[in-house]
Amino acid sequence: MTKKISTRASGTLTPNAVKVLQRRYLRRNPEGKVLETPAHMFRRVAQTIAAADREFDKKADTAKLSAAFYQMMSGLEFLPNSPTLMNAGRELGQLSACFVLPVGDSMEDIFDAVKYTALIHKSGGGTGFSFSRLRPANDVVMTTTGVSSGPISFMRVFDIATETIKQGGTRRGANMGILRVDHPDIMDFIMCKADQKQLNNFNISVGLTEAFMQALEKDENFQLINPRNKEVTGTLNARKVFNRIVTQAWENGEPGIIFLDRLNWNNPTPQAGAIESTNPCGEQPLLPYESCNLGSINLARMAENGRINWKRLKEVVELAVHFLDNVVEVNKYPLPQIAEMTYANRKIGLGVMGWADMLILLGIPYDSEETIQLAEKVMQFINAQGHEASRGLAKKRGPFPNFKGSLYDQKNEPPLRNATVTTIAPTGTISIIANASSGVEPLFAVSYIRNVMDNDILVEVHPQFERVAKKQGFYTPELMQRIALHGSIRDMEEIPAEIRKLFVTAHDITPEVHVKIQAAFQKYTDNAVSKTVNFTNGASVEDVEQVYRLAYELGCKGVTIYRDGSRDRQVLSTGRTADQTLQPADDERRIVKRQRPKVLKGWTYQMQTGCGPLYVTVNQDSTGLFELFTTMGKAGGCAASQSEAIGRLVSLAWRSGIQARQVIKQLQGISCHSPSGFGENKVLSCADAVAKAIQSHMAANGYESVAEKVSLLKGACPDCGGIVEHEGGCAVCRICGYSECA
Repeated sequence: MTKKISTRASGTLTPNAVKVLQRRYLRRNPEGKVLETPAHMFRRVAQTIAAADREFDKKADTAKLSAAFYQMMSGLEFLPNSPTLMNAGRELGQLSACFVLPVGDSMEDIFDAVKYTALIHKSGGGTGFSFSRLRPANDVVMTTTGVSSGPISFMRVFDIATETIKQGGTRRGANMGILRVDHPDIMDFIMCKADQKQLNNFNISVGLTEAFMQALEKDENFQLINPRNKEVTGTLNARKVFNRIVTQAWENGEPGIIFLDRLNWNNPTPQAGAIESTNPCGEQPLLPYESCNLGSINLARMAENGRINWKRLKEVVELAVHFLDNVVEVNKYPLPQIAEMTYANRKIGLGVMGWADMLILLGIPYDSEETIQLAEKVMQFINAQGHEASRGLAKKRGPFPNFKGSLYDQKNEPPLRNATVTTIAPTGTISIIANASSGVEPLFAVSYIRNVMDNDILVEVHPQFERVAKKQGFYTPELMQRIALHGSIRDMEEIPAEIRKLFVTAHDITPEVHVKIQAAFQKYTDNAVSKTVNFTNGASVEDVEQVYRLAYELGCKGVTIYRDGSRDRQVLSTGRTADQTLQPADDERRIVKRQRPKVLKGWTYQMQTGCGPLYVTVNQDSTGLFELFTTMGKAGGCAASQSEAIGRLVSLAWRSGIQARQVIKQLQGISCHSPSGFGENKVLSCADAVAKAIQSHMAANGYESVAEKVSLLKGACPDCGGIVEHEGGCAVCRICGYSECA
């Protein structure tokens, strides 16, 4: 153990957290004006969730409970999943993050599922599906004497539906698609995202069975089974299939794997059905039509003066379980089937964030044996206290309705209020609000560059590192910027060795350590653990295979890997690449400006400005938007020269890889002394006119639907151009709170 950092994580909202809340969470009026402060939001949520106690005790002191909930959230000790923060106490009232829907083997069942998906995404949730019930491609369809198009073709229908629904601009739709390894179309499924322009609203995982794993161990064939009639249609070599999975994951991070039989061995209510799928990030196995309500304890707030405050941790666990059970009660579910199944099992998922921060405060390096032991100790404590709290609620409110016949009942255990209590979810945006490290992940970067789209370069430094650097006298702005460009401090000898050992990042840690940490938390987690196993770009296919096998051996329920730079044109995966033009290392790829071909296709838009008509021409090549020209209706003058300058800069930005959305963001809303038009047609300036012309072009040519996909493939946030982290099968921006997963 290195020297402990004798302090406690701050419970104050950072400026960035406030911006994320204002942008995505706080209540607004129809004109978009923010109507509440963060404190009002926490109060709104606390009062709404506490009110559920009146359902069980008309005399319950909900004011006292509300105050306790408020203190826990505003003190950043615990935060529920994003839909609860957004919607509690508001008209929508949908508080769950994750759902699983069944996809039956008929046209009616399939399109019912598409409809239900739309309703869930509209309400702010993400969906998981198993497509394993669908008959394989080219199989017989008796009603039409035709042939089936297979699961993958129908996945595209779900993908398009998801793309169409924007969820009010606060949360985008996300899906998990799972196919059993013994499905006849499994080889096509493994490759379905090899073209990274396809199925971008899906994470995909292969459901591995014990029979497959045994065949893999013996290098034998396994049977493929047609789900339509349960007949064997052929065999495949297990090693060949496994190699295909591993190679494709090495290529671009997908598919992940889940161990289906292992999920069902731990299914608490087997009498209610089999687990077929999980939520989009894989940590929440659910029955068809089931939902789960998640929340996370900020472990950084549980460390004080180099020690864990076990007393406060116990109090927060008990309060959080009470909170999440109340969420089940007051939730407005998007479908009656979901309400019925959720009430029957009352699953909750209490997890953690700030694990890496806690380790730093305790002086324990992330990649140490002591960390693995502490992970087991902390999660065992949370799980035990969580189950005790659930049993206490069961005594007052009754057990979950499906308790009889459950695994707990079979083992003669005391009744629980909730079929599951703990889940380790990716914490994405709520960890930004809490100013905490994500889930059980290591630090993504010690320092990174923020607001690189503006003229000023702002360097964000991990608060504990900044405090230590200043205390020990090696802090300089130049060093912080250099760290931001590299992300890691591992090789910076001017920093004391014990500090370098303590502040390790995701890429400083071996993949084996990532898996061991996941397995340590999984040992005492009811559901599953969401974690990304990070690989350097130079990792081999064999390295990935070793991790997949290790995850199985150590008892994980699934695993997701990400090899740095494995997505198309990705330039940003560690903190160092937030601005590739700032002193890039010799081995980094610099941004290369696209060369202009001789012929380009373009469109010209007439925009009415206060200085007269402005003609905006947008040209594009095979990659996308390429250049922009402007012509004023009347020659000469300052407006014409400024518009020409805007066009040149926009062209340079596009040819250098900056997304159109960022250009629009910089130009839109700029006003001058002579605006034109009214209402939606009002143009504030020539710059504003250019932004509106680009928007019109994107809408007319389908760019709005693919903008997020392309920018994510490039590794930059589609909303702010900032750092994107890969965690738990999801891409999350630590700057603005954008998440590709619901």
